[in-house]
Amino acid sequence: MLILNIKRYLTKCFLIAFPTLLLLPMVLQAQTALPTDKVFSANSFWYTPIPSSVTLHANSAAFVSEFIRQKNAYYGTVGINTFRYASPVYYVEANIRRVKVKQWDCQHKGFLDKSLAEQWANVPIPSYALPAGGRDAEMTVYQASTDTLWEFWKTRKVNGQWQACWGGRIENASLSDGVFNSHYGTTATSLPFIGGQITAEELQRGEIKHAIGISLVEAEDWKIFSWPANRSDGLNPNHEPNRIPEGLRFRLDPKVNIDKLNMHPVGKTIAKAAQKYGFVIWDKAGAITLRAQNPYSYIGFRKPNPYDALFGGARQSKILENFPWDKLQFLPVDYGKPK
Repeated sequence: MLILNIKRYLTKCFLIAFPTLLLLPMVLQAQTALPTDKVFSANSFWYTPIPSSVTLHANSAAFVSEFIRQKNAYYGTVGINTFRYASPVYYVEANIRRVKVKQWDCQHKGFLDKSLAEQWANVPIPSYALPAGGRDAEMTVYQASTDTLWEFWKTRKVNGQWQACWGGRIENASLSDGVFNSHYGTTATSLPFIGGQITAEELQRGEIKHAIGISLVEAEDWKIFSWPANRSDGLNPNHEPNRIPEGLRFRLDPKVNIDKLNMHPVGKTIAKAAQKYGFVIWDKAGAITLRAQNPYSYIGFRKPNPYDALFGGARQSKILENFPWDKLQFLPVDYGKPK
């Protein structure tokens, strides 16, 4: 007993002295492939690097100016959502009990979607699951054993019954192009969270191996959008020039030397992915934002919020400070669309 108590005491002292080593097992694991490296087909646009030499959108320079205008007009930064307006993703095993998720009419349409009822008839939601904070209350469930992905919007639990207003299901995800069919999915474009959110494991590894979803404040009219988006919620009633359509892809100029920039290490990791895989506009928001996988994904396993250590005390609004937004390059409409 004395030896055991001494061991516990020394272990406690060691962890207090070296708190960052609490993350060491996850860091080591992150050196190998991560689930987010390949949820969808290997040919999906999410995982396809953009060639260094590529034709740009004819209006690229004007779109860059419009992007910077929005950034300056709305809080002067590009933020990273974590607890609010970012989806937790629950990676579940085959033995998780399945439940029915009921659709509720949050938009007062007066009808429910019959196909959505079928998609949500048997969903393996773990007992510890929580939706995101904020009005959107997003939630994602991914089960590799059945190759299936589910998404939910305005998720809630009423008298023990899971409910959501909208979302969808992707079956045979590993063969999918990484876009929900038709008008399904939680984002305004039908692009799934798991494709474009940033995860703590990716940041610990120091490499993001996919395109990153980004939300603008003001987008081109909903009738005008670009593949890979299936739809849009953009509004431009006054026909303002140079509004950027949802679904459009863009990148950071690959000639920029990221390592020489005075940026947060997490920001540099994001910038390098922005050079190689680029951004895709998948939604609108109250500010220009990225989404990181919601900390509830980790807290459900009684793990600490990993972004506390990764951000090193910096506010999320500071992570992308000094990012060279003026060096963005917008790609043509429907860039990369299969012929």
